[in-house]
Amino acid sequence: MIGFNKPYSSGKEIEYIMDAIAREKISGNGYYTQKCQAFLENRYGIKKALLTSSCTDALEMAALLINTQPGDEIIIPSYTFVSTANAFVLRGANIVFADSHSDNPNIDETKIEELITKKTKAIVVVHYAGFSCDMDTVMSIAKKHNLYVIEDAAQAIESKYKDRPLGSIGHLACFSFHETKNIISGEGGALLINEESFIKRAEIIWEKGTNRAAFYRGEIDKYNWVDVGSSFLMSEITAAFLWAQLESINDIQKKRYQIWDLYYQSLSSLKKNNSLRLPSVPVFCKHNAHIFYLLTQNESERGKLLTYLNLEGINAIFHYLALHKSPYCSKKYDGKQLTYSEKYTSVLIRLPIYFDLDISSVSTISKKIIDFYKR
Repeated sequence: MIGFNKPYSSGKEIEYIMDAIAREKISGNGYYTQKCQAFLENRYGIKKALLTSSCTDALEMAALLINTQPGDEIIIPSYTFVSTANAFVLRGANIVFADSHSDNPNIDETKIEELITKKTKAIVVVHYAGFSCDMDTVMSIAKKHNLYVIEDAAQAIESKYKDRPLGSIGHLACFSFHETKNIISGEGGALLINEESFIKRAEIIWEKGTNRAAFYRGEIDKYNWVDVGSSFLMSEITAAFLWAQLESINDIQKKRYQIWDLYYQSLSSLKKNNSLRLPSVPVFCKHNAHIFYLLTQNESERGKLLTYLNLEGINAIFHYLALHKSPYCSKKYDGKQLTYSEKYTSVLIRLPIYFDLDISSVSTISKKIIDFYKR
């Protein structure tokens, strides 16, 4: 079986974990946390990065930082993972779902402004597959209406909008280091802060609502409970694992691009004869080869292709289910039909892509897909 994902190991993860233990601080915000945070800040031009135990936690911190209140409205794409919405629902906000583009699953920025009301507080964009949203347009809309912009860049480390790294553009942003991502720590994430005024409070929220980070820096003589917060920190054990990954980021990306490009080249004949659609990369985007997806003609065809691939020993999958159609939202949602979000729900397939996937396996997968359409 060619698996859908295999977590990458650089070979140094255990060495760094043992070093973290030897340093006698493994609870968080220690040596490896600070190395990882500095790396993210320097490489991507972030004012402040805070490692979290998940990207979900980073999103929840973002919701707290913008003072999300019951009744606030948050605009997000419907075609996304549930964490994008949950972070704000937990604070009592109402989610306003936007449709996707016709040519890729990202939020259609031309449909955002019509969703804005006096209650709108923020726009959350999701850079699906590491493909950038049109950030100039989004930021312009936000500025016009005095709204926050939060980048859910869970899938987008190393991607760029024009020449700017994703995660460095919105007021706040979030990375994921889940085991299926390009850079992993098992579970893990990072809150990326691009607005200077958020930094001090973000550290407090991150440290359970206390000013302990300032205490450890010697800025105060004792720490206390000063705001709301939670235990959002990543442990030093996890941060040590993550550091080994970040050290290898160039090698990881080089291999992922090889795989992504081979898929695209091998399957381009099916695109030409309109058997299926391949990823459409926006002209302003340099993607990170996080996902290679296919778009079939309809849901029935997708089901047949998935069954065929799995019978041939290839673990391809589909995701997401449009959130406005979910059991949780279906009785609450009273908006219009979101045509393209529902389409991607029905026709998108993800192919295996990970560092240890050998090139011959990529060729095999491509050949099997071509054989399916020949039949």
